Amino acid sequence: MDKTFQKLLQTDIDLSSLGVERRTDNEPYFCTPKGASVFGWTGVDGIHFCFVRGFGGMVFAVSPANTFPNYVHPLAKNFADFLQLLLACGDVTALEQAWMWDKAQFETFLQDNPPTQEQQETLALVATKLKLMPMERPWAYIKELQASFDYSKIKYTKEYYDVVDQNAKPAIPEWKVYFEGNFWGHSGKEHAGTEVPLNQQFEWAGHHWIIPAAYSCSKGFVVDFCMRTPEEDIRKFMTKWDLHPENDSCEYFTQEQQLQIDLENPLCLDFIPRLELNGKTMLTSHGCSVVFNPCLPDGMINEAEAKWALEHYDLDTSYGWMIFRAAFPWTSKRRPEIKSLSLTMEQRPCRVPGPHFQTHAPGDSFSFLHPVSGTNYTLTVQEIEQQTIPQKCFGSDRWVYPTHFTVMRYTLFPESEEDISICDCCDGDKPMEIAVEGDSFTPETQNNDCVGIIGGADGPTVIMTGEKSQGKLYAACSALHFEPVRDDVEWCTMFSIKNFDETTINLI
Repeated sequence: MDKTFQKLLQTDIDLSSLGVERRTDNEPYFCTPKGASVFGWTGVDGIHFCFVRGFGGMVFAVSPANTFPNYVHPLAKNFADFLQLLLACGDVTALEQAWMWDKAQFETFLQDNPPTQEQQETLALVATKLKLMPMERPWAYIKELQASFDYSKIKYTKEYYDVVDQNAKPAIPEWKVYFEGNFWGHSGKEHAGTEVPLNQQFEWAGHHWIIPAAYSCSKGFVVDFCMRTPEEDIRKFMTKWDLHPENDSCEYFTQEQQLQIDLENPLCLDFIPRLELNGKTMLTSHGCSVVFNPCLPDGMINEAEAKWALEHYDLDTSYGWMIFRAAFPWTSKRRPEIKSLSLTMEQRPCRVPGPHFQTHAPGDSFSFLHPVSGTNYTLTVQEIEQQTIPQKCFGSDRWVYPTHFTVMRYTLFPESEEDISICDCCDGDKPMEIAVEGDSFTPETQNNDCVGIIGGADGPTVIMTGEKSQGKLYAACSALHFEPVRDDVEWCTMFSIKNFDETTINLI
């Protein structure tokens, strides 16, 4: 039995408020894996959670109401991680449904569904009695686990194989679009929107775009954006970065490489759409996306919802597609009659890594060119010093965090109105977990956690600290380490830029 699960049973903690209800009758469903030990139920749609013989302490979610082959998904490598995910998310719903969401949907769900008072009390008990901290990157953790898991190893009972035709294709549901929904469904009693055919095509940002239709809903207007990418562009990208099922996780790339991969991904473009309806501007409130990749290797398949969207809009499957659905709330209380409609597409600024440099002492300088404007900037170091963060700031009895970092204060000439930042090229030291051994505590390094609180390519690293006679004074902080940094830090310049001008298209 998993040790953390055993400890939980020895406490009076009830997880039912978090969606994990214990029952005395754990009657399995047809899709419950063979050898499953069920420990919790949501109380909705037969969803339950279990360990499975042969998989150690790994925690699985079983969802009988899903369609084949999506009945069972791993949620955590062990029960301690499962509880850490609950501490991070506040409820099991986000964990159970994460397999069908993208990161934005996952984070939106957490923002829209904060823990209730009862849930907060339960979470506090879990944290204090079991000495656990919230999972630092719950979305990345779940996605990496599920992407690397071999689902073919799960065995089922004879009932499952009698019920499920594994060669059958999932039934294509009726095409309906909801303002509060997404490609995977909707909740509530909202009526589906009325389709407004648009059939507009245009070129922008190096891609061919199709806007086949929009949907007039009671709360607003929903538009589907279809971005087309040639197959050869996708293959070149996957070959360059050697992307395959065994090498498709962020743990295999540095933070700077991950930024570059995001920039070069031909199936990804972060943009901001705006509508002009009858002369009034409409902004998006939320959105979601699915991706169809015609170049997936054996053993990987495109999600059914992406295929259904391509079939509904009669899109060419020899291309790759990113289909983004954006919701625009009405600007008036009543649904307006559509007299005129135009669309403006604006690229969201992206972070682009630039040249690296090292500095040793105040007075050292480094010159670099802005990749877009071509302006030649000179960074001059004003101060370099070692600093520490008190361990108590992390508020953890279970983890020992690195606390040493370097602060570099500098000026730029000429003073920049462009978005330029400086970050540490190093990822920093990983925190160590205090593992219980009898009555003593021994630190053990954990490889699946990373500290990005101060420095690093994805952390906040630059702070404006005041004025010097030489100009505005900025501060860049290095990544965290357990020991003072003796060597010179290798810094990386980072630019926030747009590669494409915005464009406006008349839709109606």
